[in-house]
Amino acid sequence: MSEHAPRWALAEDGDGRWHATPLPPTPGGARVTTTNPAEAIRAAPEGTRWVWRSTPAVYPRLLAAGIRVDRCHDIEDAELLLLAHEGRLGEPRSAAAAWARLRNAPVPPDPPQRAAEPGSQHSLFDPQPAPVPLDALVAVHADQAKRLDATAHPDRMRLLVASESAAFLVAAEMNRAGLPWRADVHRALLTELLGERYAGRGQPRRLAELADDVSAAFGRRVRPELPADVVKAFGEAGIKLKSTRRWEIQDLDHPAVAPLLEFKKLYRIYTAHGWAWLADWVHDGRFRPEFIPGGTFTGRWVTNGGGALQIPKVIRRAVVADPGWRLVVADADQMEPRVLAAISRDPAFMEVAGRPEDLYTSISRQGFSGDRDMAKLAVLGAVYGQTSGDGLKNLAALRRRFPRAVAYVDDAAKAGEEGRLVRTWLGRTCPPPADPEEAEEAPDGWTPSYASTDARARGRFTRNFVVQGSAADWALLMLAALRRSLAEAGMRAELVFFQHDEVIVHCPQEEAQAVAEAIRAAGELAGRITFGETPVRFPFTTAVVECYADAK
Repeated sequence: MSEHAPRWALAEDGDGRWHATPLPPTPGGARVTTTNPAEAIRAAPEGTRWVWRSTPAVYPRLLAAGIRVDRCHDIEDAELLLLAHEGRLGEPRSAAAAWARLRNAPVPPDPPQRAAEPGSQHSLFDPQPAPVPLDALVAVHADQAKRLDATAHPDRMRLLVASESAAFLVAAEMNRAGLPWRADVHRALLTELLGERYAGRGQPRRLAELADDVSAAFGRRVRPELPADVVKAFGEAGIKLKSTRRWEIQDLDHPAVAPLLEFKKLYRIYTAHGWAWLADWVHDGRFRPEFIPGGTFTGRWVTNGGGALQIPKVIRRAVVADPGWRLVVADADQMEPRVLAAISRDPAFMEVAGRPEDLYTSISRQGFSGDRDMAKLAVLGAVYGQTSGDGLKNLAALRRRFPRAVAYVDDAAKAGEEGRLVRTWLGRTCPPPADPEEAEEAPDGWTPSYASTDARARGRFTRNFVVQGSAADWALLMLAALRRSLAEAGMRAELVFFQHDEVIVHCPQEEAQAVAEAIRAAGELAGRITFGETPVRFPFTTAVVECYADAK
């Protein structure tokens, strides 16, 4: 994250030419014009931090040409973070919009976000917005630097922008590498779980059998994939239901329950990760779902297709390392409670979070009679706002032991209830409350909790936002540190998967232990860079496996 690296700006002019210049530009200074952006990259010093409009729009082309970039400043992602920090979230965030605002010109809307096409590696927006000239890009970058200096904690906010820009580099490299996936193993799993497929569009044998069992239990034909049909059938049997969720039906005394629950479990696999999914998303032994950093308001990543962050454990059996390679699967241990300890600066909580043992076990000795489950519920209740029943009693016990930690999330909840903005440790800002008139016009179920006009709902959101979002801040630094250490060590290892508390590296078998150590070191370094010097540890549970399903 060095601020001393040379900086160059790179922009496309819309006529197939790319222009690059050092920053700050000087009259008569070096300037590169080329039809190939890779040539511009090669013209700059090694280790240059590149300033460009959008990493997803530029970096995949460079990777295809065999060019790897160490650092970048993503103008459009930085604009999104700055607009949110200024309470202007929702305004267009494209480089063209930022340039228009600088000139007091009409601001163009952002292009609509597209859904990913299976097997594609396009950028996030289709069609692309109008190109921004190099001089305009340079001006927008200079303006963003001034706005960063004006934030509440400039050093932290600059770190957030730099680390999320680095995350977009990681995501592009992950999208290119792909998650190793054995289509033959996946097909065998589907046949094992669901049975043979019938000709035409009928459901596979096992689902058809379970559907028949459900119908037989009700004494008439019922389609178990249709919740309304199931609710109606139970109603005819004298059982009133509001939904067909597992928790609502699993304890019912009715012969349809067992086959219905089994049908629902297998039907989810059939529709979400069945044969059609496999044909769409797995090609040449790789699954590429298009990872998007900061895809949620809290900064957590999402994917633009393929459901990569919700792969059932049974389907993970198809995620198999290449011959002679291994998957290093690392889960951050109790990440959010450790983050709460670091951001609240609660001395007692930081001391506990710095011990070498399980965090919840340590907390259980601080007023929970050694009951780990009770301690875990208390901590998660504080973060997620469970303030009734046993949750209230557990929270009171937690408040006595760690008053500053609980006060930190209480203050965030109060700010949310009062309609104020809250920020993560590095400065990512929550959305403002919804306009009441807009909320009234929204379709039922559309308005999310962060935008709710209900003060308590918004308070629950902001309570969690400061913790979950700060954990996402830490994860950005961890990924950037890991990416750098793997590259500096000259390893063949590739980052291939990430979600908020888990990372997977695909590497030759002989590199596996070094990769595991690199992950551990990256977690500790990220803790120091993000939160400063604290006693808090950020350990991982790491497994070196051939198959993803064997990691847990």
